[in-house]
Amino acid sequence: MSHAARVTSAESGRIAPRLAPAYGEMSAAGLRAFFRIAEAWSLSTEEQIILLGTPGRSTFFKWKQTPESARLGRDTLERLSLILGIYKALQILLPEPTAADTWIKRANNAPPFGGRPALDRMLAGNVSDLVAVRQYLDAMRGGWA
Repeated sequence: MSHAARVTSAESGRIAPRLAPAYGEMSAAGLRAFFRIAEAWSLSTEEQIILLGTPGRSTFFKWKQTPESARLGRDTLERLSLILGIYKALQILLPEPTAADTWIKRANNAPPFGGRPALDRMLAGNVSDLVAVRQYLDAMRGGWA
């Protein structure tokens, strides 16, 4: 845990890692950001559910209504991280907000997409498909791939 802060426990005198931020805080912040991105990208409810890893509909609507009550698993947190990274990369590559927000729905002839929109790849349901889109965008902006 190289990124964890260390704190000394008064009772034991031992140094223990302090994880920051807590899963609950990450879950709420990640969901709030996701729902703003989903709105900017004009995603349907079904598309949002798939991108989040196909939680039950009632769970999805509970997350949307009260994100602070969510305790997301690693898979969903990883998906949120990838989607936020995709969004950020698009903002860097395409500074015009409309261009950035519509890119995922436009046909794309780049090898990872085969003439289809990036969103189609993202909606395949696998984390690896989100990774592929993220890596493509990172490579396009000259980052690591």
